[in-house]
Amino acid sequence: MGPHPAVAAIRLAVRRVLHDILDEQLSPHPAQPAAHARPGPLAAQLPGQPPLGASKPGRVRATAAQAAHGSPAAHAAPAAHAAPDTPAAPDTPAPHERPPSPLVLVACSGGADSMALASALAFEAPRLGVRAGGVTVDHGLQAGSEMRADEVAQRLRALGLDPVEAVAVTVGRDGGPEAAARDARYAALDAAVERHGAHAVLLGHTRDDQAETVLLGLARGSGIRSLSGMAAVSGAGGRYRRPFLHIDRQTARKACMVQSLPVWDDPHNTDPAYTRSRLRHEGLPALEKALGKGVVEALARTAQLSRDDADALDAWAGQAEATVRDNAGRLECAKLYALPPAVRRRILRRAAIDAGAPAGSLFARHIEEVDRLITGWRGQKAINLPGRVVAQRQGGRLVIRQG
Repeated sequence: MGPHPAVAAIRLAVRRVLHDILDEQLSPHPAQPAAHARPGPLAAQLPGQPPLGASKPGRVRATAAQAAHGSPAAHAAPAAHAAPDTPAAPDTPAPHERPPSPLVLVACSGGADSMALASALAFEAPRLGVRAGGVTVDHGLQAGSEMRADEVAQRLRALGLDPVEAVAVTVGRDGGPEAAARDARYAALDAAVERHGAHAVLLGHTRDDQAETVLLGLARGSGIRSLSGMAAVSGAGGRYRRPFLHIDRQTARKACMVQSLPVWDDPHNTDPAYTRSRLRHEGLPALEKALGKGVVEALARTAQLSRDDADALDAWAGQAEATVRDNAGRLECAKLYALPPAVRRRILRRAAIDAGAPAGSLFARHIEEVDRLITGWRGQKAINLPGRVVAQRQGGRLVIRQG
C-alpha cells in the first residue's frame, strides 16, 4: 500500500525539483530554469548516500544588513560514489568525475506548508543522492519566538536534515511590517546559502499563497508583472524553488496530519492588522461565495499566463532598447514614441533603475509621468523620481540621470 495521496503529492513535487537540480549539475552548460517550465522527464537517479548524522544545535544572530552580505561558502561536500561494478549511465560523467552532491535547504517556519515540504525533502533527498538541510528564521516579533525557532530546528533534525540552523534577524521598518519581515528573512536565507554552499532553498508557498499574491498585485494596480505572482524559480542563480505552487494549502496540512508532524500556526496569519491575513480570511472567502468555487485555481492560472506575457514583453523591451538610443547612448523620443506602450514603459523603467531609482519605490504612476514626456510633450518641467533621479526631455532626447 502506497503513501496517502497528500503525502504522495508533496513528495512528487519535491522529487521533480530535485531532479531539476541534479540535471543542472550534470549539464555541461547549466541554464537558469524557466520560471514557467513544466516538469520534464525524471532524470536517472544518482546513487544514494549513507544517512546523515544530526548536527549540534546552533543559532545564528544577524541583522538584515549583515545577513545580506553572508559569510564565505562552506567547503564543497564529498562527491557521490557509484556502487562497485556499476557501469556509468550513458551521457553522464564517470563516477570519479561527478560533481559534489548538491546541498538543498528548506526554509521552515514550523507551519503546515513548510513542515510538509521539509518532510518530503527528507524523504526524497537521500534517494537521489542529494544532501538536505534546513533553516528556520526567528524574526523576534513575538514573545517566545527564540524558543519556537529552536523547537522547529529540533524537528528538522528529527527528520534527518543536516545541517540545520535557527537564524535570528532584526526586522526593520521600511515598507511596512510585512515587507520588512520578508526582506530580513530573505537576507538571512541568502546568507545561509553562502555559509553552507547550498545549491537551492525550497520555499513552501502554495497555490493559495499564489492566489493571494495575484489579488494583492491587482489591488496595487501595478501591471502584469504583479499579476504574475511568485515564480517557481527565482533569486540569484535560481536559488529559490517553490515546489508547491500547484498544491493547495489543505493538501499540505493533510500531509502533516497523516504523518503526525507537529505544526505551529503563526497567530500573525489570522491577525486582521495584516493585509494578507484579511485577504485570506475575508477577501477570498467572499470572492468564492460570490463567484463560486475555483477562484483560487483561476487566480493561480492567471499568474502563470501573466508571467508568460510579462516575460515575453521584457524580452521584447530588451531587444528594442538598443534601437531607440543614439550613438551617444541617449534615448531618442521619436523612436520611443513608435513603440507599443507596454514595451516603451519597460524601457523607461529600466532606464530609471539604471540611473539609481530603487525598483521597490518606482511605481506605475512614476513611469506614466515620464511616458508623458514622450507621448504628451507640452514643454513640461523635469520629473522627479525616487532615489533623486530626474527625467527630462532635451532636444528630442530623454535624459534620465541623478539630480
